[in-house]
Amino acid sequence: MNKYIVVNQPEKWHFSIENITVISSQDYLTNPKFSLLKKARIFNLCKDYSYQSKGYYVSLLAEARGHLAIPTVTNIVDLKTLKLVKIVSDEFDDVIQQSLKSIKSREFTLSIYFGQNVAQKYKELSSLFYKHFQVPFLRIKFHYNNKWNIQSIKAISESEIPADHIESVNVFANQYFAKKRYDTPKLTTSDFDLAILVNPNDPAPPSNPKALKKLIDIAEKMNIYAEIIEPKDLSRLSSFDALFIRQSTEVNNEAYAFARKAQQEGLAIIDYPEAILKCCNKVYMAEALNNAHIATPKTIIVHKENRALVLEQVGLPCVLKAPDSTFSFGVKKAKTAEEYNTLVSEMLKESDLIIAQEFCPSDYDWRIGIIDDVPFYACKYYMAKGHWQIYNWNADKKNDQDGDADCLPIEDVPKTVITMAIKSAKLMGKGLYGIDIKVVDNKPMVIEINDNPNIDFGVEDAFYGDLVYTKILNALKTRLE
Repeated sequence: MNKYIVVNQPEKWHFSIENITVISSQDYLTNPKFSLLKKARIFNLCKDYSYQSKGYYVSLLAEARGHLAIPTVTNIVDLKTLKLVKIVSDEFDDVIQQSLKSIKSREFTLSIYFGQNVAQKYKELSSLFYKHFQVPFLRIKFHYNNKWNIQSIKAISESEIPADHIESVNVFANQYFAKKRYDTPKLTTSDFDLAILVNPNDPAPPSNPKALKKLIDIAEKMNIYAEIIEPKDLSRLSSFDALFIRQSTEVNNEAYAFARKAQQEGLAIIDYPEAILKCCNKVYMAEALNNAHIATPKTIIVHKENRALVLEQVGLPCVLKAPDSTFSFGVKKAKTAEEYNTLVSEMLKESDLIIAQEFCPSDYDWRIGIIDDVPFYACKYYMAKGHWQIYNWNADKKNDQDGDADCLPIEDVPKTVITMAIKSAKLMGKGLYGIDIKVVDNKPMVIEINDNPNIDFGVEDAFYGDLVYTKILNALKTRLE
């Protein structure tokens, strides 16, 4: 397997590592040869892993391309999730107190390089943090107030390594890159009490109250204890055996923190944190669909260097999507070149990469519900009244904010649509997905792969009824067996 170290500026990389190629993040993200590469391990040592930065996208697109990334995008997001940092602080407390007990000052900084520290006495603590976060260069600040507490955890760049550490880091790097196996966390399983995460203030909840009641009623009939919990209940999550997320999912909201903690605690989950990360990023989705040769509207990943060439390929009008757009939020239509340039300039201020897509008008989109690679409901979602999308959040009347829907038996859906939906869902792994597909000139095209799809009473369950909820509960049960 080919190994690549990805950094922002290869000319400033000062470590000498045998049998590994050092490339730039820009090259990895934009050079087609890396998109086509079949087997590779990507060591992401970019100077910045912040959300939607180049460092973030290196790990995200590595996963989309089937490459093995260290750190994974899940690891990167973990660093930014304050609730998870607190959980780690509690879990590692005994080792932290034991390792730092001889320090006299009230502040201490631990620098971890490829899982090691320059002082051997911090070997256990360094290894513990590295195995959890999988970030090659890590800096942890501790503060003493009756006991040692974590003040901050952050990834650092090569330029932030002190000069007197460089020699040791070079040794650690060569030891690290000589390995053939790299630690990854494992899941465990347990019994079945179900937490259903719902945010009462969710502007676009994925299930209406009647659907939640139906789910709980059916769970009771299946001898499953089900309880609705809210974002404030994170500390209670470990008392459950399974988690079903029924609030809008974003990388930066509570849903991800719940999913990640559930995974670390060994709970059965829908949705997995990896599914949230992948489906919530349209750049990942575009790359994954393209690599799998699944038809979509003409799609281009837009960045500062190619923005002027986009319209030649997708034409006007075109659809512009923020990487983390959901429920039509962050999705814009540019009708003119001037409008395109204005929107792209605004959107590139928020993310290094965005999506431009050919505009393909239709009366409706197919929505195929997939649970663990099996279709279990099918709907036609019609466009909102007088609008080009299913959702129109600017509509004057609430009833006009979304279009109508029909629910049909799966056997009435064109086979090409079902086949495409299953293939698309498999790109994201096991889980619950809603695949949006347009059929234009008898050719199906994937528009979106949605994690956490709507399951509303009277809509998605209109044809199959209780079976929709039973399928979800059985999927969670299977995860625990």
